[in-house]
Amino acid sequence: MTETDDDSPFPDTARLLAVTLDEASLGRDSVEVEHEREVAIFDLLEKNNFLLEGDGLDGPYTLHLSLADNRLVFAISDEDGNALQQIMLSLSPFRRIVKDYFLICDSYYAAIKTQPASKIEAIDMGRRGLHDEGSQLLLERLKGKVTVDIATARRLFTLLCALHWKG
Repeated sequence: MTETDDDSPFPDTARLLAVTLDEASLGRDSVEVEHEREVAIFDLLEKNNFLLEGDGLDGPYTLHLSLADNRLVFAISDEDGNALQQIMLSLSPFRRIVKDYFLICDSYYAAIKTQPASKIEAIDMGRRGLHDEGSQLLLERLKGKVTVDIATARRLFTLLCALHWKG
């Protein structure tokens, strides 16, 4: 079981050890965008529960993310680099949420400079709501393929947004 929750349905091995990005399909970007991607990966690796569905696929895992035909490709391997599964998620269902999320983040950063705390808090609540919506959608899209907890889904959604961010 995980160290933080004895009632967790995840074995200790159900976790990501490494996450890499495919530069050929995802490209390199500005230093600022690259930093956001690195932070999102660091946060995900710091604490996650990630379990491939299927017998004998307990982990730990490595994850290589790439893009192909407007799909986010999850190439999942064991810790020795042996391929276990490839999952392709259409990005179309995420388009509106990611766009709205970036808009509200822009509003939040603008509000910090000039708005009262009550306005900033209201915008932040909306931002968290969109983040939760994106995380829930990610959980639904991974259902039957990978089991993650909501905290891991939130970190994965943050990474998905970092992959779309243009700085």
